[in-house]
Amino acid sequence: MIRSIVERLMEAGTPFRIAGGGGALASITDRPPQVPAVYVFEATENSVLSERATGPVLQRSAVDIDVVIVTENLSGTDEFAAAEDIGNLKSYVRGKLIGFMAAGADEPLQHVTGELQQAVAGTIWFEDVYTTVRYIKEQP
Repeated sequence: MIRSIVERLMEAGTPFRIAGGGGALASITDRPPQVPAVYVFEATENSVLSERATGPVLQRSAVDIDVVIVTENLSGTDEFAAAEDIGNLKSYVRGKLIGFMAAGADEPLQHVTGELQQAVAGTIWFEDVYTTVRYIKEQP
């Protein structure tokens, strides 16, 4: 699922210089090696009890996907440049992901929430959350 989302975000014409998963994000200490950067990972899964009264178990599992966007003002002269850049990057990501059927998902992606994570020394980190569904089936 994550690979298909990253591939979609990195299609021809992407504004991102690099992309990665949760492992790549976890390895960053100060800033990504290149910006703008995007990182995608499964954040949470919430399942409900089986929808079947008899027969094999079938559970609906909502999956939240986090998309972390990182950019910075490289000019150093316009304090609003990074904020404008993050707005454009959010629009790009949302345009690519809302309604997208990720590999392994049973429903298209929908946007849930977005939140500024940090803005330090011209670098802005923004996190968007998307949700989709997978059905978990009992295996014989």
